[in-house]
Amino acid sequence: MKFGSILIATGMIVLGAVSASAQTTGDWVLGNYKGAGYWFPGVIDKVAGGKITIRYDDGDKETVSINAVRPYDWMIGTKVECNYKGAGNWYSGKIASLAGEKIGIAYDDGDKETTKTGRCRTK
Repeated sequence: MKFGSILIATGMIVLGAVSASAQTTGDWVLGNYKGAGYWFPGVIDKVAGGKITIRYDDGDKETVSINAVRPYDWMIGTKVECNYKGAGNWYSGKIASLAGEKIGIAYDDGDKETTKTGRCRTK
């Protein structure tokens, strides 16, 4: 009987973890845009049939499997790569400030920039 109780408790913990990661329309998430290995921030536009449509912060849209997104977890100190001054070159740094889509970056080379989340990504 003790073993059965442990299995039930374990199952409840797993179910709780799955429901905690469930995403709904309007949630901010990170999506692996076109499966390229980089995670970009966006908002869920639609959830239907195991698929999620993400409107990325840079304006692109993509429909992916519900399992292909992660909860948005960026915070001060998170390592990111950003498109410095929107010029097309990506540089590593850390988030120094964050207010909605406005993000402050302290680059590894010492430069600093305030930009938009749509110009940043994580691995």
